[in-house]
Amino acid sequence: MALLLELQRRIPDGWFLRRLLPALLFVVVAVVGGGQLGHRRWDDVGLARDRIAGALPLDPGLTADGAATLVLVVLAAVTAGLAVPFAADGVGALSAGAWPWWLAPSARRLTRWRARRWTSPQEIGRDAVRARAAGHELRAARLDARRVRAAPVRPTSPTWSGDRIRAAERSAGAETGTDLPGEWTRLLLEVPDASRAALGEARDAYQAACEALVWSVAFTAVGLWWWPAGLGGTVLWLVSWRALRRAADGLCRTAEAVVALRGTAPPPSG
Repeated sequence: MALLLELQRRIPDGWFLRRLLPALLFVVVAVVGGGQLGHRRWDDVGLARDRIAGALPLDPGLTADGAATLVLVVLAAVTAGLAVPFAADGVGALSAGAWPWWLAPSARRLTRWRARRWTSPQEIGRDAVRARAAGHELRAARLDARRVRAAPVRPTSPTWSGDRIRAAERSAGAETGTDLPGEWTRLLLEVPDASRAALGEARDAYQAACEALVWSVAFTAVGLWWWPAGLGGTVLWLVSWRALRRAADGLCRTAEAVVALRGTAPPPSG
């Protein structure tokens, strides 16, 4: 335990809480749940406790085998914690609609499917009015909620987040002539500290949502050997997916506001 406490003192809190702790939980679930309990004894808490206690004999003291096991667990968790951000970058690129060339056919098919299912907010609003006039209040309420979430234009990206990011780029270009993807680094250097901090927080929230999606896939995979992990991974997927949408929208809104403020700010005096 002293090793973990020392790691906590030396590792930044954000990295420790967001990456190392979930990685430790994943390693324990994979080793104990998937490797020891399995589907037949999925709820055997006593067996799980015995396995953990046997692997980490802390009383009367930490043996050589226990220390080696602890080191291996920590190394596995650190490796997972370091790998997740790279996987999250891939999830973030897919979410933003930047699919690699070998997935281009799937991206085109998904884009066409989303375009066929798209209905304009105006049409949804008219359906809600007709439903309310016919006395179908519940259907009208559902349509109102759908109208708020609906994209204003036909989808051109395989993902909702990709469409939202493209809309922010078009808005920035139309209002101030800013090429948001090409001038992102320059934007960060020119804006005030408060705007830069807001952009950083919004970008970090988007990255955290992508990492949560990666963890959801990892826990769902462990569910092949221990089904409670699969159930938890599925729930985490649903929560993370909604969080990713909110984070993408928040990042776009923040970028649009910063670009608008930058466009209206007076030029620096000579």
